[in-house]
Amino acid sequence: MPISNSPQPAMLDDAPLISRILADAFDDDPMMRWFFPSDASRKEGLGRYFTTLFTRQYVHHGVCERTDAAAAFWVPAQARAKAVPDAETIQELQAILGDRAAAFREAAQAAAEHAPQEEHWYLAVVGADPAARGQGHGANLLRSGLAQADAAGMPVRLESSKPDNLPFYEHFGFSVQEEARLPGGGPVLWAMRRAPRDAA
Repeated sequence: MPISNSPQPAMLDDAPLISRILADAFDDDPMMRWFFPSDASRKEGLGRYFTTLFTRQYVHHGVCERTDAAAAFWVPAQARAKAVPDAETIQELQAILGDRAAAFREAAQAAAEHAPQEEHWYLAVVGADPAARGQGHGANLLRSGLAQADAAGMPVRLESSKPDNLPFYEHFGFSVQEEARLPGGGPVLWAMRRAPRDAA
């Protein structure tokens, strides 16, 4: 049975599918390997991590879309304040991260210090099941979100810790704005920006 790469809104009921897709997608991501260093428990930890982010944060305050093998979470400019995790969500994430919670907090604080002041859409997460890569799932989700940002006349920002992903984002008009290493000897993080394009 063919799987669809057409973007559709992600609903709360999609959480099990989305968490599995993203756990597989981010298994080789340098930042996620920094937060979840154990090969034996990484997939389970990532699944719980993305379930929490999706069900407690992005599905309520972001624009969440999925295909049958990929998912993306966007934060529109007007939702930035609401999309910040509340105390209960932070507590849940720290429980999932265990002894890596301090590293996560330091990374979040460092990112906050470098947060751009301009109004923008933020691509928080995009990932595709490795078994379906090359079939347009991630690219179609990216095009969908970028079209919405363009319609709003907004630039888009993201961060990536995976150098192999930079050319993919550059193909869609992003450029590297800043390069920084996460505190405590963590991986390098590239901050990228894409200027708005004429929605027409």
